[in-house]
This record gives sequence, structure tokens and C-alpha cells, in this order.
Amino acid sequence: MKTITIYHSPDADDAFMFYGLQAGAVTVPGFEFKHDLKDIESLNHMALKGELDVTAVSVHAFAHLKDQYAILNCGASMGGENYGPRLVVKENGEKDITNIRKIAIPGELTSATLALKMYLLEESVEPELINTFFDDVQKEVKEGRVEAGLLIHEGQITAHKDQLVSILDLGKWWWEKTELPLPLGVNVVKKSLGQDGMMAVYSALKQSIEYSLNHREEALKYALQFGRGLSKDEADEFVGMYVNSTTLELGEDGRESICKFLSNAETMWLIPKKITPEFIG
Repeated sequence: MKTITIYHSPDADDAFMFYGLQAGAVTVPGFEFKHDLKDIESLNHMALKGELDVTAVSVHAFAHLKDQYAILNCGASMGGENYGPRLVVKENGEKDITNIRKIAIPGELTSATLALKMYLLEESVEPELINTFFDDVQKEVKEGRVEAGLLIHEGQITAHKDQLVSILDLGKWWWEKTELPLPLGVNVVKKSLGQDGMMAVYSALKQSIEYSLNHREEALKYALQFGRGLSKDEADEFVGMYVNSTTLELGEDGRESICKFLSNAETMWLIPKKITPEFIG
């Protein structure tokens, strides 16, 4: 029996996906699966060192993984036509991005940061980007240490509680450019596990997501403990944004968007080389 640990971030949407694993609903002959939690930027850096067999990473970080990993066709977090990471300011703050001098970003290797850099280059704007732990971005804006902050995770739907307003939605920006969902997070598997090992991981993750979607109330109750103050309705909204049919299966649009996102970033000299992802499942 081979034991494989799958790492993911301690956020409501990821917790929802992994409820099936937590509930013991995953069966893959010859394999046992565990899961562990760390924030996404920590996982990005651990994957860069090749320390993890299976983990969630930012699509941005995948560009730096030196061909050690393949992307699983399930478990992705994608923006939508009307939602994605949001750039927020105070209600009475500067709303013209050309006048903003400092922006708090939620980690250098997050896909949100890469998308923002692409947008800023297109607009020929060069504010200072302040690397900030993702959970502190709202506070940095609220307390005036930066004029704007880039929000990921549940901050996208709770910023109004801190009297913050969105001046840019990167999911909407990407959709208007490409008519594709903005690729944010993916689950990757180390190629050294071999084809059987990689397919076993794919099967386990897909089973877990399917179970969670089919037992939504129980999965939401489990996910709420990772919601950092979200109400049940807010958690339901947030999970619905990022755990859906595209999570269950990337599909042609999802794979195309990942490739286009990385290709555009390479053309703009924001990542080191042209990446051709391998997809499993």
C-alpha cells in the first residue's frame, strides 16, 4: 500500500474539495491518501524545491517548476466571467489606478499577482508592489499603508465590511480579453510517481470533489471552519465561485486558458521561459 499526501491551502474552497477525502469516501486500490494544509505561497515555494509529491500551486508558480510536475485535470480554481482577484481601495480613496503608488500583493508567485502585472504593463502603469501575506492585504489598505490591495480567496466577497471597493476585477478583465476563465490555482503531481501513481492521484481527487458536490451541505459545514469569518451564505457563494464543473474537469477551455495565460506572461517577459504544460487525467 503506497501512501501519498496531498497538500492544499486552508481556504473554504479547497477544504470543500477535499471533504470527500476527509470523509473517507475515496478508494483507490493499492494507494492510501492523506492531506495536509499550508497557505498557497508556502506551497508554491515548497513545490519549487520539489518537496511535495502532490500539491495545489498557483498557475504562476507552475511556470517555475522546472518540468518536475504535471497538472491534474481536476481540482483547478478558475475565475469567471464576472469574478476573480480584485484590486480594492478605500471607499473615499484614489480610484484612478494611474495615480496609485503602492499596491499590496498576496505573494509574488500567486496567479493574481501575475495577472495584475500583465494588466499594469498593458496600461503602462508602474506602482510599487508590496509583497504581503494574503490575509493581511485588506488590513494594509484599511490602515492606509498602501493605497490599494489585491484580494484573493474570501476577501473578494467580504471587502465591503472594511469599507473597501473594487476598482478592477482581474477575472472580468481576462474574460473580456480571451472569453476564457482566468486560471488561478491547479493541483500538480510529481512526474516521478509514474503514470500509475499520477492516475491514482487524479482518481482520488476527482472522487473527493464529486463526493463533496453530491453532499454539498455536509461539505459546506466542513469548509466553514476554514472560511475566516464567512457566514454560511457567504461560504456557499464563495465555494460556488471556485468549485464547479471546471473544478471537476478542466475541459478544453480550462486547458487553453492556462496555456494562453502562461504564453502571454512569457511574451511579456514575466516568466522565465515558454511552458508547455502536461495534463493528467
